[in-house]
Amino acid sequence: MTKTNEALTPDARVVEVVLFIENEALTVSKICELTALSEEVVVDSLKQIKEVYENSFHGLALKYDNLNKSYSFAPCEDLYENLRKVYGKKVDKRLSKAALETLSIVAYKQSITRHEIDEIRGVVSDSIIRLLREREYIKVVGRKDTAGHPCLYGTTRKFLYEFNLQSISDLPKLSEIDRQRFDEEEE
Repeated sequence: MTKTNEALTPDARVVEVVLFIENEALTVSKICELTALSEEVVVDSLKQIKEVYENSFHGLALKYDNLNKSYSFAPCEDLYENLRKVYGKKVDKRLSKAALETLSIVAYKQSITRHEIDEIRGVVSDSIIRLLREREYIKVVGRKDTAGHPCLYGTTRKFLYEFNLQSISDLPKLSEIDRQRFDEEEE
């Protein structure tokens, strides 16, 4: 393990650069694939990077997403307010109530099809889904194995960042009444 005043090993430097260049969360296996390094070397490199970034005054931190079992760089939490003033806009001012409702449905029920969203909302959601995709809050995460193979939607890293969430599991829990209502509307 590296100390804070030591440089990263050459392998750790390669992993650091790959995480920076890819600009998306990467699993250990994907990092191995991109760097041609063994899993053991990649895991050790990630530990080195995490330690160096935690024990110094960097603006970035190495984040681990439990849901996707992946690593990425993100701004340090103590900088969120400064960054929000310059780069962030209030999400609720940019999105209509219908868009926030649709985004909530995708967040809580992902992976979900447009038709399933329409059934829960009771109205057609094509334009709102297009808006949420354009703003990169949701993305296609797969195809449902049914007739027509409709797209399945899920949330993105931008959604997590703008709502200050580490992962989807950080969403507020629905009360039992809300959960029943949510499930009833789906039927």
